[in-house]
Amino acid sequence: ALGFFPDVRAALAAEGDDSLVRLEALYACEYMCVMRRGHALAQPGALTLDAYCAADHLRVSFAGRPRGYVDEALARLDRERRVMITVSNYFTAGSVVHQSDLLTVLPRSFVPATGFAAELALAALPFETPGIEVGLLWHRRHEQDTAQRWLRDTLRRAAAQIAAQTGSQ
Repeated sequence: ALGFFPDVRAALAAEGDDSLVRLEALYACEYMCVMRRGHALAQPGALTLDAYCAADHLRVSFAGRPRGYVDEALARLDRERRVMITVSNYFTAGSVVHQSDLLTVLPRSFVPATGFAAELALAALPFETPGIEVGLLWHRRHEQDTAQRWLRDTLRRAAAQIAAQTGSQ
């Protein structure tokens, strides 16, 4: 599997070397506020915490949860955002945001994959959020499988290209 696995990382750390599952970090990136080019908040210095909270938002929730990491970070500041729509994936978020006045939050490394990067503006979030570590997850029984090794190597190369193109680590 390829993705962001924060809960898995913690569980594997507790199991130590005896774990049946391997997780390899491929690259790290940050969450960014994403909006259409020309949005008033895309101007340098315009995205303050107050402006962010006053804006209309699109939430990405893979599991359909009513609150996510952004909402939790804002709650720690006794703030909240006004979510107008929730979608289940980053691609749809980019598609909707590039033609509306909604703000969303996406991993920096994903913005080019929306197909709308040229029409989107990115800004640093005006509050702290945890970063993202994109990783490769596999079962140890596949460690020496030739096809699995080829796939992992191919994904490593693709991840290195993504990291280089997006300034991720």
